[in-house]
Amino acid sequence: MRIAFLVAPEGVEQVELTEPWQAAVGAGHEPVLVSTQSGKVQAFDHLDKADTFPVQEVVGDTTADSFGGLVLPGGVANPDFLRTDEAAVAFVRDFFRQGRPVAAICHAPWVLVEADVVRGRELTSWPSLRTDLRNAGATWVDEQVKVCDHGAAKLVTSRRPDDLEAFCETYLDVFATESKAA
Repeated sequence: MRIAFLVAPEGVEQVELTEPWQAAVGAGHEPVLVSTQSGKVQAFDHLDKADTFPVQEVVGDTTADSFGGLVLPGGVANPDFLRTDEAAVAFVRDFFRQGRPVAAICHAPWVLVEADVVRGRELTSWPSLRTDLRNAGATWVDEQVKVCDHGAAKLVTSRRPDDLEAFCETYLDVFATESKAA
């Protein structure tokens, strides 16, 4: 399965990109780094610059239907930038319209709020997003990982880097189940 990893040109939390990416590779999937600009993305370890990663596809030049699922890594700046980019928000919204599974960790649900896809859903995130998610019509829970099947697309969310092991295991299970059902 091709899995899109959508990140901004700068600000993604490196571990929230690399661990789910390696989990996808380990499960035999093809992760694809998608961003709003070509070139490289600058990852961060909290507030410190970390590694750079080459962009494989640009959000305006690709579509949700060329992927089996979407992973949205966090970092504070990453989703904040993505939610101001209309093409990135439309790309995310398309996964939900097409019923393709989505996984988001930490601050990444900010993009889901902007895409208006959390209404009626139950999810988790970094705790500071709780009010934003509730105001957007979601029910926020403080759980290591949450799977919500309300609506056409299943949504997997986690709170923070400490939850990555459970996040990776769960999103891979959900994506595999959904690809068999399609």
